[in-house]
Amino acid sequence: QVQLVESGGGLVQSGDSLRLSCAASGGTSSILHTGWFRQAPEKEREFVAAVHWNGGTTYYSDSVKDRFAVSRDNAKNTVYLQMNSLKPEDTAVYYCAAKDAIYIWTSPTESKDYDYWGQGTQVTVSS
Repeated sequence: QVQLVESGGGLVQSGDSLRLSCAASGGTSSILHTGWFRQAPEKEREFVAAVHWNGGTTYYSDSVKDRFAVSRDNAKNTVYLQMNSLKPEDTAVYYCAAKDAIYIWTSPTESKDYDYWGQGTQVTVSS
C-alpha cells in the first residue's frame, strides 16, 4: 500500500511563492503517476497539475499553467509543486494523488483516475 504525505503549505502574501512536496512510501512508490488537486472551502476538488512517473510529461490547469511547475525526484520518491505568483484564489487544501504506473493513465486531470491520496496541506494566500 502506498502512502503519500504532503508538506510545505502555509500562509503567504499575494505574489509570494511556495513549494509543496509529496513524499511517497510503500509499494513501488517510485513507479507512480502523480497529480496535485486542491479544494477551497465550499468548492469542489479541482485538478491543479500532474506529472508522468518518468517526469517527461506534465499537465496543468489553465488557472495555474503559467505560475506553477510540477516536477519529481524519483530517487527521493518525491514530487514537488512549485507555486509562484500566488493569488488569494489559490487558497485551498492541496492534495497529492498517485496512480500505479502499471495501469494506463487515461485521465490525468480527473480525481477518479487516482488510487492513492495524501491527507492534504493548507495553502492560504492573503491579499
